[in-house]
Amino acid sequence: MPWLQLKAHVAPEQAELLEELLLEEGATAIGLQDAHDDPVFEPERGTTPLWEDTILTGLYDDLEGVESMLERIEAAWSEQMPGEPCPTIEYELLADRDWEREWMDDFTPLRMGQRLWIVPSWHEPPEVDAVNLILDPGLAFGTGTHPTTALCLEWLDELAVAGHLAEQKVLDVGCGSGILAIAALKLGASHADATDIDPQALQASRDNAERNAIAESALSLYYPEQLSDGGHYPIVTANILAGPLVELAPMIAGHVAPGGRVALSGILANQADDVYEAYAAQGLIMDEPVIREGWVRLSGLRSR
Repeated sequence: MPWLQLKAHVAPEQAELLEELLLEEGATAIGLQDAHDDPVFEPERGTTPLWEDTILTGLYDDLEGVESMLERIEAAWSEQMPGEPCPTIEYELLADRDWEREWMDDFTPLRMGQRLWIVPSWHEPPEVDAVNLILDPGLAFGTGTHPTTALCLEWLDELAVAGHLAEQKVLDVGCGSGILAIAALKLGASHADATDIDPQALQASRDNAERNAIAESALSLYYPEQLSDGGHYPIVTANILAGPLVELAPMIAGHVAPGGRVALSGILANQADDVYEAYAAQGLIMDEPVIREGWVRLSGLRSR
């Protein structure tokens, strides 16, 4: 069955109203996409930032009466936004396609370092004898495709190859999907504690651990306030954002044991100095930044 798609370029302040009008006309799905691939970083809490030029689309299974639909939308817009022209709405018919299959085909196994692979559940592992982490892409949390996650996974793989991860206890701050904690366990860590402020992240971590046959006793999930102040870990990871990393520097660095290592990511290149200085001030010996696609991983060591 073909679909009818309406599409308009809108400014951020126009998006909400036009979305409401498309939904009132029976849209089965609404999409928001950046017209210029300009990322939005570190939004303020409680806000939903949009790009300066956002493409808003509505998908309909009813192909009849599109011209009258557009007239109703424009009339409703004029009533609610007098004096402001309604954004130009284009429409087209989309051929029926197996959207789920096309989406799945976009995701293939990813190699992280020497031993670790991230493998979607519908793929066979490329190397059966490698360390294979089964993880499906989702709408939220880390899946290994973003440079910040990949940089941390490669760091864990490097530690494992060098023999620094075996039988060690790991702390992951801001665990998201649980990908870093689960990877550390599959690479040889003895136990992982993982924290996140989002209950959905903790549930996703729990589900992904079960999918990867991680023993329940090997992974402990906490809200940050439940984490013991006195815990010290040989390995600590935090793939969040630069602002929280600086704010949480005393807590995160305080959990790095003597001789322990930390990896920090979610940092833009122009933010790296602030994060570097915040952790150096906590007594950590910081390594040179590793940069990929404008994102930075910082790592450090606490002397014995």
